[in-house]
Amino acid sequence: MSVKSQFGSKIGLIAATVGSAIGLGNVWRFPAETQANGGAAFLLLYIICVFILGVPVMLAEFSLGRSGRSDAVGVFRRLSPGKAWWLVGAFAILASYLILSYYMVVAGWTAEYLWQSITGNLYDTGAIIEKSGDIAAADAIFAKRMDQYICSDISPLVFTYIVIAINIFVLLGGVQKGIERLSNVMMPLLFVLLLALCAVTLSLPGAADGLKFFLAPDFSKIDASTVINALGQTFFSLSLGMGILITYASYYPADTRLTRTSVIVSLMSLLVAVMMGFIIFPAVTTFGLDRQPLEGATLVFVTLPEVFARMPASDVWSVIFFLLLFVAALTSTVSIAEVSIAFMQDRFHMSRVRACLVVMMPLFVLSAVCSLSFGSLSDIKIMGMTIFDSLDVFTTNVLLPLVSMGVCVYVGWFAPGTLLRSELTNNGSLRSRVTTAVLFIIRYAAPLLIAAIMVSKFI
Repeated sequence: MSVKSQFGSKIGLIAATVGSAIGLGNVWRFPAETQANGGAAFLLLYIICVFILGVPVMLAEFSLGRSGRSDAVGVFRRLSPGKAWWLVGAFAILASYLILSYYMVVAGWTAEYLWQSITGNLYDTGAIIEKSGDIAAADAIFAKRMDQYICSDISPLVFTYIVIAINIFVLLGGVQKGIERLSNVMMPLLFVLLLALCAVTLSLPGAADGLKFFLAPDFSKIDASTVINALGQTFFSLSLGMGILITYASYYPADTRLTRTSVIVSLMSLLVAVMMGFIIFPAVTTFGLDRQPLEGATLVFVTLPEVFARMPASDVWSVIFFLLLFVAALTSTVSIAEVSIAFMQDRFHMSRVRACLVVMMPLFVLSAVCSLSFGSLSDIKIMGMTIFDSLDVFTTNVLLPLVSMGVCVYVGWFAPGTLLRSELTNNGSLRSRVTTAVLFIIRYAAPLLIAAIMVSKFI
Protein backbone atom coordinates (compact mmCIF):
# COMPACT_ATOMS: atom_id res chain seq x y z
CA MET A 1 0.00 0.00 0.00
CA SER A 2 1.11 3.56 -0.67
CA VAL A 3 1.05 4.48 3.05
CA LYS A 4 4.11 2.23 3.54
CA SER A 5 6.03 3.97 0.76
CA GLN A 6 8.55 6.66 1.64
CA PHE A 7 10.97 8.89 -0.21
CA GLY A 8 14.40 7.30 -0.16
CA SER A 9 16.49 10.39 0.62
CA LYS A 10 16.15 13.96 1.86
CA ILE A 11 17.36 15.28 -1.49
CA GLY A 12 14.78 13.18 -3.30
CA LEU A 13 12.07 14.33 -0.88
CA ILE A 14 12.90 17.99 -1.50
CA ALA A 15 13.25 17.49 -5.27
CA ALA A 16 9.88 15.75 -5.53
CA THR A 17 8.06 18.33 -3.40
CA VAL A 18 9.70 21.22 -5.26
CA GLY A 19 8.76 19.54 -8.53
CA SER A 20 5.14 19.34 -7.39
CA ALA A 21 5.12 23.07 -6.61
CA ILE A 22 7.11 24.30 -9.61
CA GLY A 23 4.91 24.07 -12.66
CA LEU A 24 3.23 26.09 -15.32
CA GLY A 25 2.02 28.53 -12.65
CA ASN A 26 5.59 29.72 -12.14
CA VAL A 27 6.72 29.53 -15.74
CA TRP A 28 3.91 31.16 -17.68
CA ARG A 29 1.25 32.43 -15.24
CA PHE A 30 3.63 34.41 -13.02
CA PRO A 31 5.14 36.67 -15.75
CA ALA A 32 1.69 37.45 -17.12
CA GLU A 33 0.34 38.29 -13.65
CA THR A 34 3.39 40.42 -12.91
CA GLN A 35 3.00 42.50 -16.05
CA ALA A 36 -0.75 42.94 -15.55
CA ASN A 37 -0.35 44.00 -11.91
CA GLY A 38 2.39 46.61 -12.05
CA GLY A 39 5.65 44.69 -12.15
CA ALA A 40 7.90 44.94 -9.09
CA ALA A 41 5.08 45.99 -6.76
CA PHE A 42 3.29 42.73 -7.54
CA LEU A 43 6.53 40.75 -7.08
CA LEU A 44 7.01 42.25 -3.61
CA LEU A 45 3.42 41.45 -2.60
CA TYR A 46 3.78 37.93 -3.98
CA ILE A 47 6.92 37.29 -1.91
CA ILE A 48 5.16 38.54 1.23
CA CYS A 49 2.11 36.37 0.51
CA VAL A 50 4.25 33.26 0.01
CA PHE A 51 5.79 33.50 3.47
CA ILE A 52 2.89 35.03 5.41
CA LEU A 53 0.16 32.83 3.93
CA GLY A 54 1.63 30.17 1.62
CA VAL A 55 4.07 28.60 4.11
CA PRO A 56 1.50 28.25 6.94
CA VAL A 57 -1.09 26.65 4.64
CA MET A 58 1.62 24.37 3.25
CA LEU A 59 2.53 23.37 6.83
CA ALA A 60 -1.13 22.58 7.52
CA GLU A 61 -1.19 20.21 4.53
CA PHE A 62 2.18 18.69 5.47
CA SER A 63 0.97 18.08 9.03
CA LEU A 64 -2.20 16.37 7.83
CA GLY A 65 -0.34 14.14 5.40
CA ARG A 66 2.43 12.95 7.69
CA SER A 67 0.23 12.46 10.74
CA GLY A 68 -2.49 10.63 8.81
CA ARG A 69 -0.09 8.56 6.66
CA SER A 70 -2.73 8.10 3.99
CA ASP A 71 -4.33 9.66 0.93
CA ALA A 72 -6.20 12.98 0.92
CA VAL A 73 -9.43 11.30 2.09
CA GLY A 74 -7.80 8.77 4.39
CA VAL A 75 -6.00 11.35 6.56
CA PHE A 76 -9.32 12.89 7.61
CA ARG A 77 -10.90 9.47 8.21
CA ARG A 78 -7.98 8.45 10.43
CA LEU A 79 -7.74 11.68 12.39
CA SER A 80 -11.50 12.30 12.74
CA PRO A 81 -13.27 8.96 12.18
CA GLY A 82 -17.01 9.06 11.67
CA LYS A 83 -17.07 12.75 10.79
CA ALA A 84 -17.65 14.44 7.44
CA TRP A 85 -14.25 16.15 7.19
CA TRP A 86 -13.20 13.53 4.64
CA LEU A 87 -15.25 15.55 2.13
CA VAL A 88 -12.44 18.14 2.14
CA GLY A 89 -10.08 15.45 0.89
CA ALA A 90 -12.66 14.24 -1.62
CA PHE A 91 -12.93 17.74 -3.10
CA ALA A 92 -9.12 17.90 -3.26
CA ILE A 93 -9.03 14.65 -5.25
CA LEU A 94 -11.82 15.87 -7.55
CA ALA A 95 -10.01 19.17 -8.13
CA SER A 96 -6.69 17.47 -8.84
CA TYR A 97 -8.21 15.01 -11.31
CA LEU A 98 -10.10 17.71 -13.22
CA ILE A 99 -6.92 19.79 -13.35
CA LEU A 100 -4.99 16.75 -14.52
CA SER A 101 -7.41 16.22 -17.42
CA TYR A 102 -6.60 19.61 -18.97
CA TYR A 103 -3.01 19.91 -17.71
CA MET A 104 -2.19 16.89 -19.86
CA VAL A 105 -3.33 18.92 -22.86
CA VAL A 106 -1.12 21.89 -21.94
CA ALA A 107 1.80 19.51 -21.41
CA GLY A 108 1.04 18.10 -24.85
CA TRP A 109 1.26 21.59 -26.34
CA THR A 110 4.68 22.09 -24.79
CA ALA A 111 5.79 18.70 -26.13
CA GLU A 112 4.61 19.65 -29.62
CA TYR A 113 6.41 23.00 -29.55
CA LEU A 114 9.52 21.27 -28.28
CA TRP A 115 9.34 18.84 -31.20
CA GLN A 116 8.68 21.63 -33.71
CA SER A 117 11.70 23.49 -32.31
CA ILE A 118 13.94 20.40 -32.52
CA THR A 119 12.91 19.72 -36.12
CA GLY A 120 13.23 23.41 -37.08
CA ASN A 121 9.63 23.64 -38.25
CA LEU A 122 8.80 26.44 -35.82
CA TYR A 123 11.15 28.74 -37.75
CA ASP A 124 11.06 27.02 -41.11
CA THR A 125 10.32 30.09 -43.23
CA GLY A 126 12.59 33.00 -43.94
CA ALA A 127 9.53 35.21 -43.76
CA ILE A 128 9.49 34.95 -39.99
CA ILE A 129 13.03 36.25 -39.66
CA GLU A 130 12.48 38.87 -42.37
CA LYS A 131 9.36 40.18 -40.66
CA SER A 132 10.77 39.96 -37.16
CA GLY A 133 11.39 43.69 -37.25
CA ASP A 134 7.67 44.19 -37.90
CA ILE A 135 6.02 43.28 -34.61
CA ALA A 136 2.50 43.06 -36.04
CA ALA A 137 3.58 40.82 -38.93
CA ALA A 138 5.66 38.52 -36.73
CA ASP A 139 2.86 38.37 -34.17
CA ALA A 140 0.40 37.31 -36.88
CA ILE A 141 2.76 34.57 -38.08
CA PHE A 142 3.20 33.04 -34.64
CA ALA A 143 -0.46 33.48 -33.73
CA LYS A 144 -1.31 31.50 -36.86
CA ARG A 145 1.26 28.87 -35.85
CA MET A 146 -0.41 28.60 -32.44
CA ASP A 147 -3.78 28.06 -34.09
CA GLN A 148 -2.28 25.36 -36.31
CA TYR A 149 -0.60 23.52 -33.45
CA ILE A 150 -3.21 23.95 -30.70
CA CYS A 151 -6.58 24.38 -32.40
CA SER A 152 -6.37 21.43 -34.77
CA ASP A 153 -7.67 17.99 -33.81
CA ILE A 154 -5.07 15.35 -34.58
CA SER A 155 -1.63 16.75 -33.71
CA PRO A 156 -2.43 18.11 -30.19
CA LEU A 157 -4.22 14.85 -29.40
CA VAL A 158 -1.21 12.78 -30.42
CA PHE A 159 1.14 14.77 -28.20
CA THR A 160 -1.36 14.69 -25.31
CA TYR A 161 -1.42 10.89 -25.57
CA ILE A 162 2.39 10.81 -25.62
CA VAL A 163 2.48 12.84 -22.40
CA ILE A 164 -0.10 10.54 -20.75
CA ALA A 165 2.01 7.53 -21.73
CA ILE A 166 5.16 9.10 -20.24
CA ASN A 167 3.27 9.79 -17.02
CA ILE A 168 2.07 6.19 -16.81
CA PHE A 169 5.64 4.93 -17.29
CA VAL A 170 6.94 7.16 -14.48
CA LEU A 171 4.06 6.49 -12.08
CA LEU A 172 4.29 2.72 -12.48
CA GLY A 173 7.76 2.98 -10.93
CA GLY A 174 6.23 4.05 -7.62
CA VAL A 175 7.39 6.67 -5.14
CA GLN A 176 11.14 6.00 -5.13
CA LYS A 177 11.83 4.46 -8.54
CA GLY A 178 9.31 6.65 -10.36
CA ILE A 179 8.51 10.02 -8.82
CA GLU A 180 11.72 10.49 -6.82
CA ARG A 181 13.99 9.32 -9.63
CA LEU A 182 12.25 11.62 -12.13
CA SER A 183 12.51 14.59 -9.75
CA ASN A 184 16.20 13.97 -9.04
CA VAL A 185 16.91 14.30 -12.76
CA MET A 186 14.37 16.91 -13.82
CA MET A 187 14.83 19.50 -11.08
CA PRO A 188 18.58 20.04 -11.67
CA LEU A 189 17.91 20.07 -15.42
CA LEU A 190 15.21 22.72 -14.96
CA PHE A 191 17.56 25.04 -13.07
CA VAL A 192 20.38 24.54 -15.60
CA LEU A 193 18.01 25.51 -18.42
CA LEU A 194 16.79 28.54 -16.47
CA LEU A 195 20.37 29.70 -15.88
CA ALA A 196 21.21 29.31 -19.58
CA LEU A 197 18.25 31.42 -20.66
CA CYS A 198 18.93 34.04 -17.96
CA ALA A 199 22.52 34.39 -19.13
CA VAL A 200 21.30 35.18 -22.65
CA THR A 201 18.39 37.53 -21.87
CA LEU A 202 20.31 39.53 -19.26
CA SER A 203 22.90 40.35 -21.92
CA LEU A 204 20.29 41.83 -24.29
CA PRO A 205 20.37 45.63 -24.95
CA GLY A 206 17.05 46.30 -23.21
CA ALA A 207 17.76 44.17 -20.15
CA ALA A 208 18.15 47.16 -17.82
CA ASP A 209 14.71 48.57 -18.66
CA GLY A 210 13.10 45.15 -18.26
CA LEU A 211 14.77 44.61 -14.89
CA LYS A 212 13.69 48.08 -13.73
CA PHE A 213 10.06 47.18 -14.40
CA PHE A 214 10.51 43.84 -12.63
CA LEU A 215 12.62 44.90 -9.65
CA ALA A 216 11.99 48.61 -8.94
CA PRO A 217 8.58 48.80 -7.23
CA ASP A 218 6.10 51.58 -7.91
CA PHE A 219 3.87 51.42 -4.84
CA SER A 220 1.19 53.52 -6.54
CA LYS A 221 0.42 50.40 -8.58
CA ILE A 222 -0.79 48.54 -5.48
CA ASP A 223 -4.53 48.35 -4.94
CA ALA A 224 -7.00 45.77 -3.63
CA SER A 225 -7.00 43.79 -6.87
CA THR A 226 -3.19 43.60 -6.86
CA VAL A 227 -3.25 42.10 -3.36
CA ILE A 228 -5.97 39.59 -4.31
CA ASN A 229 -4.07 38.56 -7.45
CA ALA A 230 -0.85 38.10 -5.45
CA LEU A 231 -2.73 35.87 -3.00
CA GLY A 232 -4.22 33.87 -5.86
CA GLN A 233 -0.82 33.42 -7.50
CA THR A 234 0.57 32.18 -4.18
CA PHE A 235 -1.96 29.34 -3.98
CA PHE A 236 -1.62 28.47 -7.64
CA SER A 237 2.19 28.41 -7.70
CA LEU A 238 2.59 26.39 -4.48
CA SER A 239 -0.01 23.77 -5.54
CA LEU A 240 -2.11 24.38 -2.44
CA GLY A 241 -5.56 22.82 -2.24
CA MET A 242 -4.91 19.99 -4.71
CA GLY A 243 -4.08 17.28 -2.19
CA ILE A 244 -0.55 16.99 -3.60
CA LEU A 245 1.23 18.19 -0.48
CA ILE A 246 -0.95 16.03 1.77
CA THR A 247 -0.17 12.98 -0.37
CA TYR A 248 3.55 13.66 -0.62
CA ALA A 249 3.83 14.37 3.12
CA SER A 250 2.38 10.92 3.79
CA TYR A 251 5.60 9.59 2.18
CA TYR A 252 7.86 11.72 4.42
CA PRO A 253 10.05 9.91 6.97
CA ALA A 254 9.19 10.66 10.61
CA ASP A 255 12.34 12.76 11.10
CA THR A 256 11.59 15.17 8.23
CA ARG A 257 11.65 18.78 9.42
CA LEU A 258 8.40 20.15 8.03
CA THR A 259 9.10 23.83 8.68
CA ARG A 260 12.50 23.67 6.99
CA THR A 261 11.02 21.71 4.09
CA SER A 262 8.21 24.24 3.57
CA VAL A 263 10.67 27.16 3.54
CA ILE A 264 13.01 25.39 1.06
CA VAL A 265 10.12 24.49 -1.26
CA SER A 266 8.75 28.04 -1.13
CA LEU A 267 12.17 29.58 -1.76
CA MET A 268 12.80 27.29 -4.73
CA SER A 269 9.38 28.09 -6.15
CA LEU A 270 10.08 31.80 -5.73
CA LEU A 271 13.50 31.41 -7.34
CA VAL A 272 11.97 29.86 -10.45
CA ALA A 273 9.38 32.64 -10.68
CA VAL A 274 12.05 35.35 -10.32
CA MET A 275 14.31 33.67 -12.87
CA MET A 276 11.38 33.57 -15.29
CA GLY A 277 11.02 37.30 -14.75
CA PHE A 278 14.72 37.72 -15.58
CA ILE A 279 14.09 35.80 -18.80
CA ILE A 280 10.80 37.36 -19.91
CA PHE A 281 11.03 41.08 -19.15
CA PRO A 282 14.51 41.88 -20.53
CA ALA A 283 13.59 39.96 -23.70
CA VAL A 284 10.20 41.55 -24.37
CA THR A 285 11.55 45.03 -23.52
CA THR A 286 14.53 44.65 -25.85
CA PHE A 287 12.33 43.74 -28.81
CA GLY A 288 9.48 46.14 -28.06
CA LEU A 289 6.98 43.45 -27.12
CA ASP A 290 6.29 44.87 -23.65
CA ARG A 291 3.64 47.19 -25.08
CA GLN A 292 1.24 44.30 -25.62
CA PRO A 293 -0.41 42.37 -22.75
CA LEU A 294 1.25 39.08 -21.84
CA GLU A 295 -1.23 36.25 -21.45
CA GLY A 296 -0.52 32.62 -20.61
CA ALA A 297 -0.87 30.84 -23.94
CA THR A 298 0.00 33.93 -25.99
CA LEU A 299 3.12 34.62 -23.92
CA VAL A 300 4.49 31.10 -24.30
CA PHE A 301 3.42 30.23 -27.82
CA VAL A 302 3.44 33.61 -29.59
CA THR A 303 5.48 36.26 -27.74
CA LEU A 304 8.49 34.12 -26.79
CA PRO A 305 8.85 32.49 -30.23
CA GLU A 306 8.90 36.06 -31.57
CA VAL A 307 11.71 36.86 -29.14
CA PHE A 308 13.69 33.79 -30.21
CA ALA A 309 13.16 34.69 -33.89
CA ARG A 310 15.03 37.95 -33.28
CA MET A 311 17.98 36.18 -31.65
CA PRO A 312 20.84 34.28 -33.28
CA ALA A 313 20.37 30.49 -33.19
CA SER A 314 16.60 30.80 -32.81
CA ASP A 315 16.04 27.04 -32.81
CA VAL A 316 18.57 26.46 -30.03
CA TRP A 317 16.96 28.91 -27.59
CA SER A 318 13.51 27.70 -28.53
CA VAL A 319 14.51 24.09 -27.80
CA ILE A 320 15.96 25.09 -24.42
CA PHE A 321 12.86 27.04 -23.42
CA PHE A 322 10.29 24.45 -24.46
CA LEU A 323 12.36 21.70 -22.84
CA LEU A 324 12.25 23.80 -19.66
CA LEU A 325 8.49 24.17 -20.01
CA PHE A 326 8.03 20.46 -20.69
CA VAL A 327 10.05 19.54 -17.58
CA ALA A 328 7.88 21.85 -15.45
CA ALA A 329 4.71 20.41 -16.97
CA LEU A 330 5.82 16.79 -16.52
CA THR A 331 6.74 17.16 -12.84
CA SER A 332 3.36 18.83 -12.30
CA THR A 333 1.27 16.16 -14.04
CA VAL A 334 3.06 13.32 -12.26
CA SER A 335 2.48 15.00 -8.89
CA ILE A 336 -1.19 15.70 -9.58
CA ALA A 337 -1.80 12.13 -10.79
CA GLU A 338 -0.24 10.68 -7.63
CA VAL A 339 -3.09 12.20 -5.55
CA SER A 340 -5.69 9.95 -7.21
CA ILE A 341 -3.36 6.94 -7.40
CA ALA A 342 -2.68 7.09 -3.65
CA PHE A 343 -6.43 7.31 -3.07
CA MET A 344 -7.09 4.20 -5.16
CA GLN A 345 -4.34 2.26 -3.40
CA ASP A 346 -5.37 3.25 0.12
CA ARG A 347 -9.15 3.24 -0.16
CA PHE A 348 -9.62 0.23 -2.45
CA HIS A 349 -6.41 -1.71 -1.65
CA MET A 350 -5.34 -1.79 -5.28
CA SER A 351 -1.88 -2.75 -6.46
CA ARG A 352 0.28 0.07 -7.77
CA VAL A 353 -0.13 -1.11 -11.37
CA ARG A 354 -3.90 -1.39 -11.19
CA ALA A 355 -4.29 1.95 -9.43
CA CYS A 356 -2.16 3.67 -12.09
CA LEU A 357 -4.21 2.20 -14.91
CA VAL A 358 -7.56 2.97 -13.27
CA VAL A 359 -6.52 6.60 -12.80
CA MET A 360 -4.67 7.19 -16.06
CA MET A 361 -6.65 5.31 -18.70
CA PRO A 362 -9.80 7.53 -18.51
CA LEU A 363 -7.56 10.49 -19.37
CA PHE A 364 -7.28 9.20 -22.91
CA VAL A 365 -10.95 10.23 -23.20
CA LEU A 366 -11.20 13.16 -20.76
CA SER A 367 -8.04 14.91 -21.97
CA ALA A 368 -9.09 14.29 -25.56
CA VAL A 369 -12.35 16.15 -24.91
CA CYS A 370 -10.38 19.06 -23.39
CA SER A 371 -8.01 19.11 -26.37
CA LEU A 372 -10.82 18.96 -28.93
CA SER A 373 -12.60 21.85 -27.18
CA PHE A 374 -10.20 24.09 -29.14
CA GLY A 375 -10.97 22.23 -32.37
CA SER A 376 -14.01 20.31 -33.48
CA LEU A 377 -15.73 20.67 -30.07
CA SER A 378 -15.14 24.42 -29.84
CA ASP A 379 -18.86 25.13 -30.40
CA ILE A 380 -19.74 23.40 -27.12
CA LYS A 381 -19.88 26.10 -24.45
CA ILE A 382 -20.42 25.94 -20.70
CA MET A 383 -21.49 29.34 -19.38
CA GLY A 384 -19.95 30.87 -22.49
CA MET A 385 -16.61 29.06 -22.10
CA THR A 386 -14.99 26.12 -23.81
CA ILE A 387 -14.85 22.82 -21.91
CA PHE A 388 -11.15 23.42 -21.21
CA ASP A 389 -11.67 26.95 -19.88
CA SER A 390 -14.73 26.01 -17.80
CA LEU A 391 -12.75 23.27 -16.03
CA ASP A 392 -9.92 25.72 -15.41
CA VAL A 393 -12.24 28.36 -13.93
CA PHE A 394 -14.21 25.88 -11.82
CA THR A 395 -11.16 24.23 -10.28
CA THR A 396 -9.11 27.41 -9.79
CA ASN A 397 -11.87 29.72 -8.55
CA VAL A 398 -14.10 27.28 -6.65
CA LEU A 399 -12.57 23.92 -5.71
CA LEU A 400 -9.02 24.95 -4.76
CA PRO A 401 -10.12 27.81 -2.46
CA LEU A 402 -12.76 25.56 -0.86
CA VAL A 403 -10.23 22.83 -0.15
CA SER A 404 -7.62 25.25 1.21
CA MET A 405 -10.21 26.87 3.45
CA GLY A 406 -11.40 23.45 4.64
CA VAL A 407 -7.83 22.37 5.47
CA CYS A 408 -7.19 25.57 7.45
CA VAL A 409 -10.46 25.38 9.40
CA TYR A 410 -9.91 21.70 10.19
CA VAL A 411 -6.26 21.99 11.27
CA GLY A 412 -6.92 25.24 13.14
CA TRP A 413 -10.06 24.26 15.02
CA PHE A 414 -11.12 20.62 14.70
CA ALA A 415 -8.04 18.43 14.34
CA PRO A 416 -6.68 16.59 17.39
CA GLY A 417 -5.40 19.34 19.69
CA THR A 418 -1.69 18.62 19.46
CA LEU A 419 -1.54 17.71 15.75
CA LEU A 420 0.12 20.85 14.41
CA ARG A 421 2.52 21.29 17.32
CA SER A 422 3.47 17.60 17.31
CA GLU A 423 4.20 17.59 13.59
CA LEU A 424 6.17 20.84 13.55
CA THR A 425 8.30 19.68 16.49
CA ASN A 426 8.54 16.02 15.42
CA ASN A 427 6.72 14.97 18.61
CA GLY A 428 8.74 17.29 20.78
CA SER A 429 12.21 16.36 19.53
CA LEU A 430 12.65 19.78 17.84
CA ARG A 431 12.11 23.33 18.99
CA SER A 432 9.65 25.34 16.93
CA ARG A 433 9.32 29.07 17.42
CA VAL A 434 6.73 29.50 14.69
CA THR A 435 3.98 27.16 15.87
CA THR A 436 1.91 29.85 17.59
CA ALA A 437 2.17 32.24 14.62
CA VAL A 438 1.37 29.48 12.12
CA LEU A 439 -1.65 28.39 14.14
CA PHE A 440 -2.94 31.98 14.31
CA ILE A 441 -2.62 32.40 10.54
CA ILE A 442 -4.28 29.04 9.84
CA ARG A 443 -7.16 29.80 12.23
CA TYR A 444 -7.90 33.41 11.37
CA ALA A 445 -5.94 35.07 8.55
CA ALA A 446 -5.83 32.30 5.96
CA PRO A 447 -9.58 31.47 5.86
CA LEU A 448 -10.50 35.15 5.58
CA LEU A 449 -7.96 35.82 2.82
CA ILE A 450 -8.97 32.68 0.92
CA ALA A 451 -12.61 33.75 1.15
CA ALA A 452 -11.62 37.17 -0.20
CA ILE A 453 -9.86 35.54 -3.15
CA MET A 454 -12.87 33.36 -3.86
CA VAL A 455 -15.41 36.18 -3.65
CA SER A 456 -13.28 38.52 -5.76
CA LYS A 457 -13.31 36.06 -8.65
CA PHE A 458 -17.07 36.43 -8.95
CA ILE A 459 -17.29 40.22 -8.52
